[in-house]
Amino acid sequence: MGDTGKIYGPLELVAGRWVVGDSHRPDGSWVEFRTEGMVRHAGGTEDELIPWAKVMLGIGIQIGHGTKGSAYQGDLGLTGLLGGLPGPFKGRGGGHLSMTLRHPYEDRKLTFDRHAQWYKPTHVLLLAELMTQTVAAGEAHRLGDADWLAWAVGRLELVTSWPIGRQPAAVVQAALKD
Repeated sequence: MGDTGKIYGPLELVAGRWVVGDSHRPDGSWVEFRTEGMVRHAGGTEDELIPWAKVMLGIGIQIGHGTKGSAYQGDLGLTGLLGGLPGPFKGRGGGHLSMTLRHPYEDRKLTFDRHAQWYKPTHVLLLAELMTQTVAAGEAHRLGDADWLAWAVGRLELVTSWPIGRQPAAVVQAALKD
């Protein structure tokens, strides 16, 4: 699996593995999705592996700062919006994945550096919904399956309109139907 370069919001396929954040930045931070779980990389080191089975409820995404964040939606703060625009803020800032872990129960935020390009708000919203639905279905391990995640992202890329209200859940469900 030498695939690389596919990007959907902060999610990027790099050398056959999916990562959240800019993994090309020297001494940067990003989260890698592996078969056995997820690992945050920062400053050239790896944090502990978080097994997929420990993730409860869902995985939220927040880009930038200034929003409350949620385990059930993708949020864009002011710096999240500015970081994708031309000018002095381009590529600055970051975001985090938020989740609740079991055994022991704790809330966890895994931070990452953002890419320099603009993240479409629809991609952030639908990616958060995809991760939440996958975890809620007891299938969190699928996020570590590079082929399945490529298929799911490919389906979500077909969504071009802005889902509102409760529609993101229905949009993701419809996109993932065979």
